[in-house]
Amino acid sequence: MKKISISLLLVLPICIFGQIKVMKDTLQMDGDSVVVTANRSERKLSNVTVPVTIINNKQIQQIGALRLTDVLKEQPGLTMTSGFGVGVKLQGLSPDYTIILINGEPLVGRTAGVLDLNRIALGNIKKIEIVKGPSSSLYGSEAMAGVINIITDGSYSIPVQTSLRYGTYKTIDASISTALKTKSFFYQGFYNNYSTDGYSIRPFTASRVTTPIKRFSTNQQFKFNISDNTSLVIGARFTDELIKNEISVSNGGVTVTSNGEEHITDYNFSSTLNHRFSNALKTNFRAYQTNYDLKQSLLTVSGQPYVDILNHLFRRIENQTDWVVSKSLIGIFGAGAVWEGVKSSRYDSEKVRKNNAIQYGFTQWEYLPFNKLTIIGGIRFDRNETFASAWSPKLSLLYKLNKANKIKLSVGQGFKAPDFRQLYLDFTNAAAGSYSVYGSAQAQKVISNLNALGQIGSLYDNFYQLKALQPEYSTGIHLTWDYEPNPKTFISVQAFRNDIKNLIEVQQVGAYVTGAQIYSYLNIGRAFTTGIELEAKYQLAKGLMISGGYQYLKTGDKDEIAEIKTGTVFSRDANGYSQRLSLKNYAGLPNNSKHKVQCKINYYNTNGFFANLRALYRSKWAVNNTNGNSVFDEGDDFAKGYISLHASIGKDYKNGFGVQIGADNIGNYIDMLNLPNLPGSTFFGTIKYQILNKK
Repeated sequence: MKKISISLLLVLPICIFGQIKVMKDTLQMDGDSVVVTANRSERKLSNVTVPVTIINNKQIQQIGALRLTDVLKEQPGLTMTSGFGVGVKLQGLSPDYTIILINGEPLVGRTAGVLDLNRIALGNIKKIEIVKGPSSSLYGSEAMAGVINIITDGSYSIPVQTSLRYGTYKTIDASISTALKTKSFFYQGFYNNYSTDGYSIRPFTASRVTTPIKRFSTNQQFKFNISDNTSLVIGARFTDELIKNEISVSNGGVTVTSNGEEHITDYNFSSTLNHRFSNALKTNFRAYQTNYDLKQSLLTVSGQPYVDILNHLFRRIENQTDWVVSKSLIGIFGAGAVWEGVKSSRYDSEKVRKNNAIQYGFTQWEYLPFNKLTIIGGIRFDRNETFASAWSPKLSLLYKLNKANKIKLSVGQGFKAPDFRQLYLDFTNAAAGSYSVYGSAQAQKVISNLNALGQIGSLYDNFYQLKALQPEYSTGIHLTWDYEPNPKTFISVQAFRNDIKNLIEVQQVGAYVTGAQIYSYLNIGRAFTTGIELEAKYQLAKGLMISGGYQYLKTGDKDEIAEIKTGTVFSRDANGYSQRLSLKNYAGLPNNSKHKVQCKINYYNTNGFFANLRALYRSKWAVNNTNGNSVFDEGDDFAKGYISLHASIGKDYKNGFGVQIGADNIGNYIDMLNLPNLPGSTFFGTIKYQILNKK
């Protein structure tokens, strides 16, 4: 039945049109009021039915952002994580539930589910689009929490631009971008070189240590206008990164210090053929390949070597057709296939590639029964040959009560298939106390063999619950009210809830005779995240804007809550005495703050002068379960809440020159253990020059 269903999705648009397309060339959008990520097709932001945040190039430049981390940490509803690089959580859901795209194509190379956002330079970014809520109906697995799409600048407004920045920790960032345009051809090239003496960027650091980084990245884009209705876009991106490691990791009261280096290369190639049959029918074909390669070599102070190798190869072809049936009905059909494979020393052999293939199809329809109401319904099916297959439906609507008030409602189901690491991991970390993690596909067999050899000290009850992992499903509901009474005022109130079934979690299932931990992956329960988000902007005067955002977040595991209600869960108080745990002391899922606040003041004038001050607050969050039960509660270890202040000031001159100075974390807040990615106060200065296209 599944094969028949997906075949219909794949064949139907071919039978109707003979060809299929994906989204319109994202390099040629002309205005930040146009959004492509929400519907995989161009729509004005005012007509989008789901919550979308747009961060434009002007905002990125004026806060002095260098990497994707710098700009995402200041957005409502987003939280940065500190383990295995910098990841991003949307509305309480872990980093592996958010898909990161560049021009609609996914990035790969996650460690423990985290895609390090510091890999992505922002020098030639036109804008960033953030879609919150399940987006699997359009983007498949990994989009259970939402989508972040980075769209590069493909315009000819600045043929040449260079910049040089120097800051704390001997940080140097130099970039140059060039563009060339004729009637039938367009080219843009971007080159960035970054180096720093750095600071501790790895989790569980016992002391702040320097971590020198050298990173080179380039992005090349070519567009050929074959005819008035046909174009070909080719893109290439490459990153080469070298990190000098000095790592101290504490585990079980023992601290292991290691030295070495980490070398990462990341490249991708994409090609897009666009064709417009008529104003009502357009199509394109996309092909994409990316390869992520990492090698980390360490030597512990005891002389024990540690080598970590990861190679992730990802290939995809995709087609999509947009069909404007009438003024009130628009349809999208899409289909594609993915081939990916991973080789890693964390699996049974770095010489053997674990492979997987996915075929998928999707369709979405937009219906406007009358001017004030837009209804969008869509569904996608992913046939996953190795992990798990799934349907992903979604329904959303926009109702314009009047000129000032809009209501948005979206209900969708997202899914995440078990990934390579959750199935095949076979990893012992000599640089962190020699703990082991085994994927569910082999955990019972491997651990049982070790037990027969007398190497296992104890096995927990959950070891006997290990079985084939099922895909995680999330049902998300988002309700948004946007209020814009005049051009100077904007208020948005969002309420959301995400219910997750078959949550996959890493748990300790035993211990070696040495006491070192043994972990594996299980489908453990029914989690949820729910809350509200408030955003507001107000123009105090010409060029002077104040804005802010607030998120209240509540998370939890339904099975844990049910157990607490039975009165069978106990915790220790400050004096070490056991007491029955009440729901008011339940902390929910770890690494989530209940309150987050952003406040910003921005000023700019027509002479090119700009200044801004930004304040970020995050309340405490649970980090370690230490009081003798299996849930997180007020008796466990928490990271303290904190406030960080950031500011920058600069001026762009009419002759093309520009200068900027700025400071991040002005209050010098440092939490070495829980926020290894947050250095102390840092300062920077930037000078740039650009040649503007006078036409």
